[in-house]
Amino acid sequence: MEKGKSAKKAIKKSKGAVKKPKTALKGAKPSAKNAKFFITTAIDYPNSSPHLGHAYEKTVADCISRWHRLCGDDVFFLTGTDEHGKKIEQAALKEGIAPQEFVDGQVGSFKKLCGRWNISYDRFIRTSEPAHMKICRDIFEKVQKNGDIYLGTYEGLYCTGCEAFYTEKELADGLCPVHKRPLEKVKEESYFFAMSKYQKRLLEYFSENPDFIWPRRKRQEILNRVNEGLKDLSVSRTSFGWGIPLKGDPKHVIYVWFDALLNYISGIDYPGEKFRKFWPADIHVIGKDILWFHSVIFPAMLFSAGIEPPRKVFVHGFINTAGGEKLSKSTGTTIDPIALSDTYGTDAVRYYLLREIPLGEDGNFSIDGLIERHNNELANELGNLVNRALSLAEKKLGSTVPDAKTDNALASKLDLPKISRYMDSLEAHNALTEIFSFISACNKYVNDKGPWKLEGKECGEVLYSVLDSVAVIAVLLQPFLPDTSWRIARQLGVALPKTLEGAKFNMLPAGHRLGPREILFKKIETAKK
Repeated sequence: MEKGKSAKKAIKKSKGAVKKPKTALKGAKPSAKNAKFFITTAIDYPNSSPHLGHAYEKTVADCISRWHRLCGDDVFFLTGTDEHGKKIEQAALKEGIAPQEFVDGQVGSFKKLCGRWNISYDRFIRTSEPAHMKICRDIFEKVQKNGDIYLGTYEGLYCTGCEAFYTEKELADGLCPVHKRPLEKVKEESYFFAMSKYQKRLLEYFSENPDFIWPRRKRQEILNRVNEGLKDLSVSRTSFGWGIPLKGDPKHVIYVWFDALLNYISGIDYPGEKFRKFWPADIHVIGKDILWFHSVIFPAMLFSAGIEPPRKVFVHGFINTAGGEKLSKSTGTTIDPIALSDTYGTDAVRYYLLREIPLGEDGNFSIDGLIERHNNELANELGNLVNRALSLAEKKLGSTVPDAKTDNALASKLDLPKISRYMDSLEAHNALTEIFSFISACNKYVNDKGPWKLEGKECGEVLYSVLDSVAVIAVLLQPFLPDTSWRIARQLGVALPKTLEGAKFNMLPAGHRLGPREILFKKIETAKK
């Protein structure tokens, strides 16, 4: 079966290290020595299998993480699963098993996703872990001792899908604004968090930290809501049992969002050494549907607990189908990310998502668009460059690196400061465009110089310039296409530098033997309609 056709079924409803280089890439900017960088994704709710939206969020965070490692930062990347709440309890009941058994079975698919998609996390946290649950109880008790939690009764409209209450004003035609379903009226005894007392402090924090919510257009939405006034938050439940029981009142379980948000500190062992090293979080990567929880509720909780808020909440967009329909587990519109990567290769899908969708924007996904970028950019541009360089080196040089230097005219085509600026401003699509502009310049250089018709020193100088440029490209592609970077390095027979400081033109030493050639990207036929 051809690849394009089979992938459409994934869319459904319901040898050795080189010598130390001598000349650094112009514009390479090392980070401060041992600078810490703590990045998180939202933790996934494992009430069903992961979809492409989960893979996209993790890929965005992974790309940012890998870039910061390349810049020399000490990175800690946290992801995981959010395992409590009524949705999980209902899903387990439907399966006829206990909630813990249910989540134990589901978590494997999310870890598998991380493995298949080369997600370089440092910690995968589960909120059903005893250590996390203890920290949640401790923080709850701390907030309570500060006088910010009191017992009352809650009555309101509740969406189990969101695990959240809504006011009449927030509804969309009387339905949940996210799931477009009727809400249930709930009345129960509840502990409340006095979030309203932190309205002024939140507004001050937003003013003092204008980049706290990014993109900035999302900031105004939150400011408007906070300025309208904050209500106290119901932070316990008695209508179901799958959650963290309160120490002094075990018939209450901690509200799933109060529980889940604390993973960002429990995942770095609050209040221990790792927490002191990495907190506050430098960036939370989340979807726009949970911005309120991360930008208002979480900082207010931390204010009460005497903990510094995170530095940035970065909001990525939603992925829609080619028809414009949002991917959602609740509506049944999903794309299986593992089937997709099995069919096209993880790096091809990562590349498509990172280059096609500007970070922070919604974007459409289509198989035809994926194939077009795969064929035209990965196969024709990158793959062709690597194959030509290695093939010509084999024919003209016996796969041995000549004694030469990279042509400055070619090296000047790479604008590393521009790439760095793009990544600093979370514009991964533009950074990729700039890297591929250099790839195009390298292909043009080969065409213009015609090394196949050259001999001796002149041929060696041209081919060295191309091979060395391919090595630099492999370094720069690591955050975006990690497996492809490794495969290029294997063909060059080198170990890639771990930071930009080690990524230098003229890194290939004379006499170095190149590795065996392989095709990076095979062209695939356009998917049938």
